[in-house]
Amino acid sequence: MGKGLLIDASKCTSCLACEAACSLVKEGEISRDKSRIHMQLFPEAYFYYPLVCAQCETAYCALPCPTRALVKNHTTGWVDFYSERCIGCQMCVVSCPFGAITVRAGKAVKCDLCGGDPTCVKFCETKAIRYGEIEELAEDKRLLTALRFKEASLAGATPGR
Repeated sequence: MGKGLLIDASKCTSCLACEAACSLVKEGEISRDKSRIHMQLFPEAYFYYPLVCAQCETAYCALPCPTRALVKNHTTGWVDFYSERCIGCQMCVVSCPFGAITVRAGKAVKCDLCGGDPTCVKFCETKAIRYGEIEELAEDKRLLTALRFKEASLAGATPGR
């Protein structure tokens, strides 16, 4: 099926190392605005979540692209981006269900998984961002979800019931 990223928000400390490493490798400078991974703050809960291209099975960002600048690669499973084809129409930005695509200097910008060696993963000290086979990551995500349900159930349990 291919490789991808798994985000475990419960391990994220909001240190921003992923953003810094990404922008430094991709743009040659440390800039939150130039990173392809973005820490999204949910202020009501003071909760951060790293948003990055999910390399969706159905590439909703690619569907409306009039120039085929975004194309689902069926070999890698990734959504490849061809900057030279991009006309900056922003249809991909509107169509991405995760808000993971931005536009800079009139062109779309998205995660390309650093060609299979994601920098953000290397700099995530807490291992909140992992890279691996989608099937293995999906199994891990199911386990994480089940553990959260278990914790929530136990926290709400009343003794003697």
